[in-house]
Amino acid sequence: MHAIQDPDLPHLVWLRPAMSDAARPAALADIAFFRGGDPVALAKLATAVRWRMVEPGQVVVDEDEPSTDIFFVASGAVRVQLRAASGREVLLNEFGAGEFFGELSAIDGAPRAANVTAVARSRLCIVPAQAFLDFVFANPVACHALLKTLTAKLRLQTERTLEREALPVRLRLFSELLRLSRPRANAPGERVVSPPPPHHELAARIGARREVISRELSEMTREGWLARDRRAIRILRVVEMQQMVSAELRAPAA
Repeated sequence: MHAIQDPDLPHLVWLRPAMSDAARPAALADIAFFRGGDPVALAKLATAVRWRMVEPGQVVVDEDEPSTDIFFVASGAVRVQLRAASGREVLLNEFGAGEFFGELSAIDGAPRAANVTAVARSRLCIVPAQAFLDFVFANPVACHALLKTLTAKLRLQTERTLEREALPVRLRLFSELLRLSRPRANAPGERVVSPPPPHHELAARIGARREVISRELSEMTREGWLARDRRAIRILRVVEMQQMVSAELRAPAA
């Protein structure tokens, strides 16, 4: 088995996969959160979990749902979003392999605060709230990992809230593209977002309208901030973008 890797694309194209996701045996040890855990504790937890395959577009949990399970993404990716009665969507986060969601309801027992939908074919490990809490309380390393993850999520939401309140659309778009990007192979000083998110998705990420995002991307491309094609958005003036966002966030109130 071998793979083809495009330097500007984050995924490998496997020419001959040895085993499909559905056929590969599921195990807690496949998930980063549980690696290195006490074998006895993991064996006990494994008796309580269940595994689920979901397809792109399939709803995993819905807003206000009373369930309290916590979900670990073994493979694939899911998207967390809020929907207003008007139909407006706010994209809160995305979680890929090794990450988890649903921990708030597992901890406090309250209904789900957001909708979670699969964006790729995904294998999920579903852990009942009490079994998860028992495991965490009995394992200091797992407890610390949970606290670190909650802290990172809180920091991200705080950062995005400040950006929505303090930055104009263009700088919010700068910041989100930088957040989504990674260094571009063989092009020092550039970053790449691949595949490029749809305009409506970028709009939901930063609290703007799709038409505004389309206009801004076109103008940013004309002005030499970006280079775009169907496969990727290349960020050409990374340092300038970072400096502009930072300067606006530090600027004193008028």
